[in-house]
Amino acid sequence: MARVKKAVNARKKHKKILKLAKGFRGARSKLFRPANEFVMKALRHAYVGRKLKKRDFRKLWIQRINAGARMNGLSYSRFINGLKLAGININRKMLAEMAINDPEGFKQLVETAKQKISA
Repeated sequence: MARVKKAVNARKKHKKILKLAKGFRGARSKLFRPANEFVMKALRHAYVGRKLKKRDFRKLWIQRINAGARMNGLSYSRFINGLKLAGININRKMLAEMAINDPEGFKQLVETAKQKISA
């Protein structure tokens, strides 16, 4: 059986990890083993962060919609319920944008929701 030399593959792997570790401080960017550990940790944090970002933005949109709805005399949950009853399907991201940048349009949506709730 032929002898396998791993130098080329090992160097390629090390270069890949050290490239990902660029910007880390000290041994974390210079030596393979600590760099590898912290690159793996950084990638785990990045993965979790992508999930958290979705939650955080949804929470922010809901807070903005709630503030806009309360300024017009309606709570968030009643506002969303009124929109559903009215058959208006606008996502929370767009509602939050309207609450900030188009208060008049948002107010019309609140009035529509109020009418559907009372009816």
